Amino acid sequence: MKKSGILNRHLAGALAMLGHTDLVVICDAGLPIPAGPMVVDLAFRAGVPSFAEVLQGLLDELVVEGAVAAKEIRGHNAATSALLDGSFPDTLELIPHEDFKTRTRDAKLVVRTGEAQPYANVILRCGVPF
Repeated sequence: MKKSGILNRHLAGALAMLGHTDLVVICDAGLPIPAGPMVVDLAFRAGVPSFAEVLQGLLDELVVEGAVAAKEIRGHNAATSALLDGSFPDTLELIPHEDFKTRTRDAKLVVRTGEAQPYANVILRCGVPF
C-alpha cells in the first residue's frame, strides 16, 4: 500500500493518464458535472475533503501551466479567491461563471470535493516538468 501521496486509487490512476494541456476541474458539490470527463468524487460529507485540501494535493502531484476560475468568486468567496490568487499569482484567468461551466466540458478529469461554498471551483491546465 502507498505510504504517501494520493491514496485514492481512482484519482492516482486518472492523474497518471494526464498529459500536457489536459484540463482538470476541481469542483465543489454544487457544480454541474458534464457528461464526458472521468469523474472522481471524493466528497465524504459536507466540507470533507475541502477544496483547499484537494487543490493542494493535486498541486503536489501535477505540473500546472495555468488556472481558470469564475470571476464571481471575487465578490462571493473571499477565502477561495485568496487561495487561488496565492496558488496562481501570474496564471489565474477569471471568466464569467456560465463560461466556466461551458469550459468544464473540455476537461479530461473532474475531481469533486465536499466543499459547499460559492464558486469553489477551478480548472487546471496541465503542464510538463521541464
